[in-house]
Amino acid sequence: KVYQKNESPKVLSVLGFHFPETMKNFSCLAFSVFFSFVLNYICVCRVVIDNSSCEHATVIEVYSIKRDGVLLEVVQVLVDLNLMITKAYISSDGEWFMVVFHVTDHDGNKIREKGILNYIEKSLKWATYQNELPPMSLESNTSIFLDYTTIELTGTDRPGLLSEVCAVLTDLRCNVVNAEIWTHNARAAAVIHVADESTGCAVEDPKQLSMIKELLWNVLKGNNNLRAPKMTISTPGTTHMQRRLHQMMFADRDFERLECFEDTSSRPQVTILDCADRDYTVVVLRSRDRPKLFFDAVCTLTDMQYVVFHGTLITGRMEAYQEYYIRHIDGLPISSEAERQRVAECLEAAIERRTTEGL
Repeated sequence: KVYQKNESPKVLSVLGFHFPETMKNFSCLAFSVFFSFVLNYICVCRVVIDNSSCEHATVIEVYSIKRDGVLLEVVQVLVDLNLMITKAYISSDGEWFMVVFHVTDHDGNKIREKGILNYIEKSLKWATYQNELPPMSLESNTSIFLDYTTIELTGTDRPGLLSEVCAVLTDLRCNVVNAEIWTHNARAAAVIHVADESTGCAVEDPKQLSMIKELLWNVLKGNNNLRAPKMTISTPGTTHMQRRLHQMMFADRDFERLECFEDTSSRPQVTILDCADRDYTVVVLRSRDRPKLFFDAVCTLTDMQYVVFHGTLITGRMEAYQEYYIRHIDGLPISSEAERQRVAECLEAAIERRTTEGL
């Protein structure tokens, strides 16, 4: 219809596309192809960053075509930039996904630096496109360095475990490039990136790799014969490190609470309700607010194969309120008491894993 009315240049100008007079009479087929590209470009993802509508926070709106995992990937971008999410609203009924974030830096200030705002916009678009590689680093124009060996460990937590793991790696001439260790409910999980001391690259010698595996296994096992430790050595993967730690702790069943850890005074409150008229399960979480809390909840629901259709996050001075309308990936709400209890336990564990208890 646009072509027949000879209004294609006018429409494209409104959309922000401009071209010379010689291109204004191109064929119907060419216009159809180009216009389809324009619509896809507009509809796949739209990111709006606004510093004027809210007095205390930068408002970020993301609109895109709905796909599995997009919410987690979008939240992950903001978490990796160490932004504080003070409020969030999610809606993803039908084929579309929309989320609005209120974010600040760690000092509670709006994000005003133009370079950071541009990087946020590009990274969020990249996340919704589901590209395999991340955008360039914020600090430089070089790709992220990936020439290392990844060691994943899970086992029983005990005093001195970390120092013993580091001592083994030092004796085997491995430099620790990056590492993150979580402990919860007497369990420990670690993702460690190491490089060969002599080459500065990934460890490739089969004998050295075998020795690393054998010695670390002995360290993890210790005197505990109840639960065998788990360990893998591999090349770098594409899974986000903190998401991987959640997956490892979940697989190690750290959500099964021991009798000596039954203090409920400081535990997060998880309530699971039915929304029968819309075939949703409603998950309500109340807990002490802290950085990355939103990511931990969304990550756990995603890895447990639940889809968030609607959601809200509101943080106060010390408390955070989260509400999610979910279904299992098969389209069904939670249907049994056992499943309800398991979801509640796993969400409690996900929130507690990153909570610091001090000395």
